[in-house]
Amino acid sequence: MNKSIGSLEEIILLIVIVLNDNAYAVSISEEYSKQFNKTISIPAIHTVLRRLEDKGFIKSRVGGSTNLRGGRSKRIYSITSVGYQMAKDLNKQREALWSMAPKLSFE
Repeated sequence: MNKSIGSLEEIILLIVIVLNDNAYAVSISEEYSKQFNKTISIPAIHTVLRRLEDKGFIKSRVGGSTNLRGGRSKRIYSITSVGYQMAKDLNKQREALWSMAPKLSFE
């Protein structure tokens, strides 16, 4: 099993953490748009979510159906302990790199 993670996977993983129990494809898309001021397609989100779930970083469950969705239920995603540790490790690596970067001035 491949435990590496790409930049889009990392972003979606972080959004799942941020949204907590409200992480499903549409809410993830909305949060992505809010944070990055650009859109991402629902199929692209589903592809990333499947990869993250296959790697054990997230898990999913089927939520209840609603009339608003025509009786269809939505798949809710949540972080696993392995996924949370991966996110923490990536953040630590980035912070370490930034701490080594020289203080540049472009004035």
